[in-house]
Amino acid sequence: MKTRLFQSAVLLFLIIASPTCKSPSINNGDNNPDTGWIEEMTIQQLQSGFAEKKFTVTEVVQVYINRINEIDTKGPALNSIIIVNPDALAIAGELDKELREGKSRGPMHGVPVILKDNIDTHDKMPNTAGATVLRNSYPDKDSFIAMKLREAGAVILGKANLSEWANFRADVSSSGWSGVGGQTKNPYILDRNPCGSSAGSGVAVSANLCMIAIGTETNGSIVCPSNNNGIVGIKPTVGLLSRSGIIPISFTQDTPGPMGRTVEDVAVALGVMTGIDSSDAKTLASSGRFLEGNGYTQYLKTDGAKGKRIGLLRKTMGYSDGVDTLVNETVRWLRANGAEVIDIEMPEESKYGNASFEVMLYEFKNGLNSYFASLGDDAPIKDVTSLIEFNKKDSVELRYFDQDLLELANKKGDMNSPDYKKALEKMLRATRENGIDKVMNENKLDAIMAPTGSPAWKTDLVLGDHFVGGSSSLAAVAGYPAITIPMGFIENLPTGITFFGKAWSEPVLIELAYSYEQGTRHRKAPKYIITD
Repeated sequence: MKTRLFQSAVLLFLIIASPTCKSPSINNGDNNPDTGWIEEMTIQQLQSGFAEKKFTVTEVVQVYINRINEIDTKGPALNSIIIVNPDALAIAGELDKELREGKSRGPMHGVPVILKDNIDTHDKMPNTAGATVLRNSYPDKDSFIAMKLREAGAVILGKANLSEWANFRADVSSSGWSGVGGQTKNPYILDRNPCGSSAGSGVAVSANLCMIAIGTETNGSIVCPSNNNGIVGIKPTVGLLSRSGIIPISFTQDTPGPMGRTVEDVAVALGVMTGIDSSDAKTLASSGRFLEGNGYTQYLKTDGAKGKRIGLLRKTMGYSDGVDTLVNETVRWLRANGAEVIDIEMPEESKYGNASFEVMLYEFKNGLNSYFASLGDDAPIKDVTSLIEFNKKDSVELRYFDQDLLELANKKGDMNSPDYKKALEKMLRATRENGIDKVMNENKLDAIMAPTGSPAWKTDLVLGDHFVGGSSSLAAVAGYPAITIPMGFIENLPTGITFFGKAWSEPVLIELAYSYEQGTRHRKAPKYIITD
């Protein structure tokens, strides 16, 4: 494939990810400021830099804003960020003041974070789900996880583009496209797709436009963009992190989760967002199970694969020789580092797929209507019916794709429907007690592994996505945790491996992922390749 590298001033600088680097030269103007020093920097390195007074929170935030201006808006124009927080530098200044006074809020103090634009923030940023109808919708309070991030000292730097309505609007769509944000590009090869729905979150992390991003997943929306963009993503057990203040699809399957460049970074971010939220009943089940602060970092063990028994879902392979080769190399690495890997089989998607789709239709309608009601009298729309009618009259919304899923959902009744309850029971039984729990118990497994998906396909606004492979559904439908990490490259495109398991098994998955990451080091920063 004939390629040429995108020529941009930001790429003239060496990638420096060590806290021992020279103090940065910050330029607040448009004269190609040096931003390369921050590429691939970790949270731990950032905190060391603060402690050694090599840079301030304000300087770090300004550098990320400069990178967004140069790389996301200009340069290769990745289009991953919908809005930069107008108050980001002011917030950074307050956090610098605290550090000067000898105060730190913990491991996330001063860490720039991007939120997917379906997560409420009470500030000068709207929460849109990528939909033009919500372009001027300003929530009256923070979501629970935005509140937790602020309390931990994170700087909410901006909001990320996404597949509109978290990719549950049309039968055919292009991941990373929204009416508000347009199409997000893959930073490795620009005409390739970033996957979604947390497309902008994945791209922003991969292109070093932030340190951590928060995505959301119903089925694949954290792990797939992590796969396509060469990063780490955790989809937690449903209930570990609150969903209150997040525009919903499914009460049963939805969860936010951290996306970062390293397992350590996402483990840190995960711990600061946990907690019981009275506004989200699912979090009650996490009582006594969640860890706070740096709690998950105790599982960052380089020998974390040793003694683990892992089931390989070989039926998720076979769609790509390149992916299969990387999976087999991963298996060899795990075995060489003390793990036992066996082939296993799981229930076919036909046993739960249709039931899950039915559940999502019911929960999408009821969840959206509840969210619109929470916006109060100033809400731009009141219910799904008015949303459908708005889209029909809008010049952007239906230009490429229909709204069949909205219309199907709107025909459903409430969540007391016998059909809804029957579908819910069927999908949970098939994926939990007769699925993941049963197979793991019978085979005495610590975790299950599978390729996360294929390398990124070409973005197509006419025919939509061209998914090949994928392994997100079992864990997603069960509401169980999964973590994906880079597994290698195929023709300059990253691909990932997923470890998943029983409810609340995040510690085991982090151990496995960290040991594999540290032993293989597959993550590489993107080069913004343009194909001819």
